[in-house]
Amino acid sequence: MKRFAQLFSAIDQSTKTTVKVTALAVYFQTAPHEDRMWTMALFSGRRPKRAVTTTKLREWASEAADIPLWLFEESYPIVGDLAETIALVLPANETSSDRSLSQWINALRDLSAVEEDARKAFVLEAWTELGGTERFVFNKLITGGFRMGVSQKLMTRALARATEKPEAELAHRLMGNWHPDDTTWEALIEAEDASADASRPYPFYLAYALEDTPDALGETGNWRAEWKWDGIRGQLILRDGAHFVWSRGEELMTDRFPELARAVDFLPPGTVLDGELLVWQAASDRPDSFNALQKRIGRKTVPKKLLSEAPVVLHAYDLLEWQGHDLRQTPFGERRHLLETACAALPPDAPVRLSPQLDFESWDDLAELRSVARDENAEGIMLKRSQSPYLVGRRKGDWWKWKLDPLTIDAVMIYAQAGHGRRANLFTDFTFAVWNGNDLVPFTKAYSGLTDAEFREITKWVRKNTLQRFGPVRQVTPHHVFEIAFEGIQASPRHKSGVALRFPRMSRWRQDKPLQEANTLDDLNDMLRIYG
Repeated sequence: MKRFAQLFSAIDQSTKTTVKVTALAVYFQTAPHEDRMWTMALFSGRRPKRAVTTTKLREWASEAADIPLWLFEESYPIVGDLAETIALVLPANETSSDRSLSQWINALRDLSAVEEDARKAFVLEAWTELGGTERFVFNKLITGGFRMGVSQKLMTRALARATEKPEAELAHRLMGNWHPDDTTWEALIEAEDASADASRPYPFYLAYALEDTPDALGETGNWRAEWKWDGIRGQLILRDGAHFVWSRGEELMTDRFPELARAVDFLPPGTVLDGELLVWQAASDRPDSFNALQKRIGRKTVPKKLLSEAPVVLHAYDLLEWQGHDLRQTPFGERRHLLETACAALPPDAPVRLSPQLDFESWDDLAELRSVARDENAEGIMLKRSQSPYLVGRRKGDWWKWKLDPLTIDAVMIYAQAGHGRRANLFTDFTFAVWNGNDLVPFTKAYSGLTDAEFREITKWVRKNTLQRFGPVRQVTPHHVFEIAFEGIQASPRHKSGVALRFPRMSRWRQDKPLQEANTLDDLNDMLRIYG
């Protein structure tokens, strides 16, 4: 734990990428193999399950600190982080532990099998045994809130320096459903054949948003264009007679989309497709809205009725592996030609469809096509350089997304709630309403889009204009109008307004606009009819 706590401090105390990479590389060269595996797991979201509820931790921490529980509860929202609050209220302790990171994690996981009294005794003893950063790290592990400023890309770079293996190869090794419980450092990182796991996907290549028109990209003949679909980015993997479906977030979703099992009947083993999972309605021969897909996302098993109402297909737009050969270094134009060949013989009812490319001769032609993207239930246009390889992560230059301008509506702030972490002292989470006659009807929440200075200004106003408190939420005097930007709108019987927005955020604080000129519920319903 001591070595890991030192790594934590080195990363937490610096904003420089070079410092973080160096600290991680040294750690991966010197730490025990089991600790290396758990460090990679923690940094990639594979945290152990929480063995103690936060309610009990707060009670035990206030008892150990000899302060009343109400004082701890008042301190918690000010600090904004439970692990840090516990570390701050406990008496100072300079001792350290000889247990390794993996030993502490295993001990925490064993708590789920013991009675509450034994859990409490273990936690209190750990707080006594651990001091400084080690205690803080322990609190992070037990609260399940372990997050650090380390991206997968940064961690891969550090691993490449520590092992002298190519970054792209390591990124591929780290993809998939691995866990420290079922693999080793040798098998995952050092072994020569790390592709034995047939289900392992390739790291996704991500596009940057085009901030202006594409004129600066040069000759149109060097580029391919296609719709940017509003679905779930995924890879369909066909290997060893089986199929696997992975999301961009490295979640295995095979069981959630059983329709795709039939792909093995139409495509050969050794095929990996990159594309968009969409609900496809055969009657209209077009994708349904993201709202239809949401019904499928959270289900581990899918009933026949839902399979019939919301059938899913993979709209394939790239071919990463063909007949067992990795094609990622092949230029996109050639990969696309192979993809078209592979999809040419697919029957109409196949669970895979070829995503069409858009014909254009000038950037003005493409802009005109982009203007009707919503008619195709698309979010905009993707641009890909014909000669581009399939890279790892987000890279500028070869792939761009030219999204539609967001929809907007002016709304009134009626509730406010404090943020978390460094914004725990600011009101950053707001509820917004539109007019329905003389009443204000809440319809969405938003917490991003303002500058820190604007958040500080609105926080001062909230504190002076609170009408009622409902726990952490404050009802405020209706006064301020904000422009709310969003990507889509759909009907929602769960909301009082009858609508739900996709990706709402605050795009402008309309201090120039009086309360009475905010939009109405009729305006929202008009948008629902047009864009829903």
